[in-house]
Amino acid sequence: MSLVLALIAIVVSLVLFAARRRHGYWQRRGIPHDVPHPLFGNIGDWPKKRQIAVIFSDYYRKYKSANYPFAGFYFFFTRTAVVTDLDLVKRVLIKDFNHFENRGIFYNEIDDPLSATVFSIEGQKWRHLRHKLTPTFTSGKMKHMFPIVVKVGEEMDKVFSNKVGDEKVLEIVDLVARYTADVIGNCAFGLNCNSQQNPNADFVSFGKRALSERRYKGLLDFIIFGFPKLSRSLRLKLNVQEVEDFYTKIVRDTIDYRLKTKEKRNDFMDSLIEMYQKEQEGNSDEGLTFNEILAQAFIFFVAGFETSSTTMGFALYELAQNQDTQDKLRKEINDVLAKHNNQFTYEGIKEMKYLEQVVMETLRKYPALAHLTRKTQLDFSPEDPKNFISKGTTVVIPALGIHYDPDIYPEPEKFKPERFTEEAIASRPACAWLPFGEGPRNCIGLRFGIMQTCVGLAYLIKGYRFSVAPETQIPIKFVLKSFLLSAENGIYLKVETVSK
Repeated sequence: MSLVLALIAIVVSLVLFAARRRHGYWQRRGIPHDVPHPLFGNIGDWPKKRQIAVIFSDYYRKYKSANYPFAGFYFFFTRTAVVTDLDLVKRVLIKDFNHFENRGIFYNEIDDPLSATVFSIEGQKWRHLRHKLTPTFTSGKMKHMFPIVVKVGEEMDKVFSNKVGDEKVLEIVDLVARYTADVIGNCAFGLNCNSQQNPNADFVSFGKRALSERRYKGLLDFIIFGFPKLSRSLRLKLNVQEVEDFYTKIVRDTIDYRLKTKEKRNDFMDSLIEMYQKEQEGNSDEGLTFNEILAQAFIFFVAGFETSSTTMGFALYELAQNQDTQDKLRKEINDVLAKHNNQFTYEGIKEMKYLEQVVMETLRKYPALAHLTRKTQLDFSPEDPKNFISKGTTVVIPALGIHYDPDIYPEPEKFKPERFTEEAIASRPACAWLPFGEGPRNCIGLRFGIMQTCVGLAYLIKGYRFSVAPETQIPIKFVLKSFLLSAENGIYLKVETVSK
C-alpha cells in the first residue's frame, strides 16, 4: 500500500510540475498576462460566469495598451496568444497566413465524419477541399438559389401574419430559426423541411441538438478541445450518434434520389453531387467522397441555420429600440420593391444598401463566432522580437473586443448602420470587422449567409413593425456555455402589422 501511495504521490508531483512549467511560459518570456489558475488557466469563468468570447474581449481591453501586440493566456494548459494589435491581426489572417493556416480544433474524419468539415480540417486536405468548394458559393450560384430563399421568405411572412393576429408579443429567434432551417434544408438537401409550420420539425430539433449536445455529455470536452490530436488517437467523437445517423440518412437518400431521377435544382447539393460523381469515376483531384460530402452538407446546414437566425434576431432587437432606423429601412425596402414590380429579385436585394448596412452593424455588435482561433504552424519570427510566436501556440483574435473598441468604432454600444457606408469602411484599418473572419480562411458561405439574412429581414420589416415589449431583455444576456453568441431565453418583441 505504501508503494502505491508513493507512486501516486510521484505521479501527482510530476503533473503539478508539468502544469507549473506550462503555466510559467509567458512569465519566462516577459509577456503580460493574468496569473493562471493551476487547473483552468485563464478560462475559469467559462462557462459559469462569462461567455468565452466575452472573456477574450475583456482581455483585449485590459491589455490593448500594454507594450506588446498580444497578451499571454492559458486555455486550461494550452499556451495562447490573445492579439491586441490590428497590424498583427492582419499578419495572422492574411499577410503571414502560411504560419497560421490551421485553426487547431478537433476533427476526426475516420471515427466522426461529421466533424471533418472545411471549417476544421487542416493542411493540404483543407486547401484541396476549399478549392473544390469555392465555385459553389459564387455570385452566379447565389442567384440560382435566390428563388428558393424568396419562396421560404413568403412562407415566413404568412406565419408572422397568422401569429400577429392572435398574439402581439412574439419570441423572435425561434420563428426566424425555422425560416433559416427551411432555407438551408431546401438549398443543401433539396427538402421541404416544413419547419415553419411544424415547430418540432426534425431539421430544427436536430440542428439545435448538433450545436448543443456532446457525445460524452460534455465530460470529455476538456480533452477534445484542449488536446485535439490526442483525442483523435483515442478515437473520440464530438457528435452524438442520433445526429450523425439523421444527417447521414438525409444525405444518402438525397444523393440516391437525385442520381436516380436526374433531378437538377441548381442548389448546393447539386454541386456536391457533381463532385461525388467525379470521385466515383476515379477523379479524386476534383471529386469528393461520400463522407466529405456529408461533412460539408452538415456544416453548411448547422452553421448557416444558427448564425443567420441569431443575426436576424439581434437585428430585429436593435431595430425595435431604434424606430427611426427601422422606418428608414422600411422606406428603402418599399422604394426598391416598387422599382421591381413589388417582386423580390436578386438585383433588388443588392440595391438595398441600407439593409446591408443594418446587417453589417448587427454583425459588428453581435458576431456569431466572436473570437477566431489559429494554430501557429511555424515559428513566427518577424523583425520585431516582441512579435515572436512559437510553433504550436494557439492564437486568438478577439473579434468582439475589436468590434467594441471605441478607438475604431466611437460609441460602440450604439447601433449605427451608417458606420458601414463605403466611405466609413475605407476610413478604418483592415481587419476591423471580423464576423466572417478574413483572408484565405474566411467563411466560405458568407455570401449565402448575408443573402438569406437580407431577404428574411426585408420580408419582416416590409410587413411588420417591431418594438420593445415588457418581456424584452435589455440589456441582452448571452448564453454562457455556447461558443456562439446567442440570446439567453430568446428575444421577445412586440409585433404589429404595418398598415398598407
